[in-house]
Amino acid sequence: MKNFFSIEDIDDLYEIIKNSIKLKKNPYDFQNYGKNKTIGLIFFNPSLRTRLSCQKAAFNLGCNIWSLDVNRDSWRLELNDGTVMKHTQEHIKEAISVMSLYCDIIAIRTFPNLLDRDYDYEEVFFKKILSYSKVPVVNLESATMHPLQSLADAMTIAEFFPFLSKKNKRCKVVLSWAPHVKPLPHSVANSFVQCLSRIEEIDLTITCPKEYDLYEKFSKGIYTTYDQHKAFLNADFIYAKNWSSYRHYGQILHTSDDWMITQKKMELTNQAKFMHCLPVRRNIVVEDYVLNSPQSIVLQQAENRIFSTQMIFLKLL
Repeated sequence: MKNFFSIEDIDDLYEIIKNSIKLKKNPYDFQNYGKNKTIGLIFFNPSLRTRLSCQKAAFNLGCNIWSLDVNRDSWRLELNDGTVMKHTQEHIKEAISVMSLYCDIIAIRTFPNLLDRDYDYEEVFFKKILSYSKVPVVNLESATMHPLQSLADAMTIAEFFPFLSKKNKRCKVVLSWAPHVKPLPHSVANSFVQCLSRIEEIDLTITCPKEYDLYEKFSKGIYTTYDQHKAFLNADFIYAKNWSSYRHYGQILHTSDDWMITQKKMELTNQAKFMHCLPVRRNIVVEDYVLNSPQSIVLQQAENRIFSTQMIFLKLL
């Protein structure tokens, strides 16, 4: 593994999940790999779990770490090529090249503009970062991908449904669109589908309003229904997430609350565990009752962000 941009960079997903769970039991066993090593974290947009879980993962490996909020701690960066830089002080080419000289792994979080679908889905910006960096790059979220989140999600499902040791059993996982007050990217949903579609023991269902189909590259071959109640029947895991329209790119086309995850809907399931990547808007995405109930495993997901990240850092080191 030279970089970690998406789940496709993992050869054996089962092995990574298995080792992440094992690492969680003894998180300090590999500190010799991080001795005299530095991991740099760069954020082009806000972060809570990603920033802190990466710092904890690096500490567990014995690494030094530095973190940069580009919008607050840096010169104003120019992201486009060929620009006459009258209003920006430093080009992204020099910035990434220099920052990569100051660490052994560089981990970067960006965000889509949700205006130009081709630009976002071709990952123009992140591809520039990959080309400018002189050290391995870890994707902390890009315009279309959030692989560390999906790896933690798969790890969490494995802890509650041990498909690693019970390969003759199957479970039903539902990715459900949920309402939100602002347009959000597709990165979590795309990576979740990309990841779970590689696990044979999982029957994955996507449910969303008709105008919110995911990009076919990720959803092709995955059962999709526009009937949320039908999707929830006998489900073992419900993963709620909002994303804006792909077809009408970046737009909010559904504004009612009829897709919110409720206690009544959860009663249709097989006592399913409720999942969300956080942050979550209570009583918009999901009712308080569901989020406060024993069925909610959102904190376990958040904790596992440490160990999925630590495993990727370890592989690259």
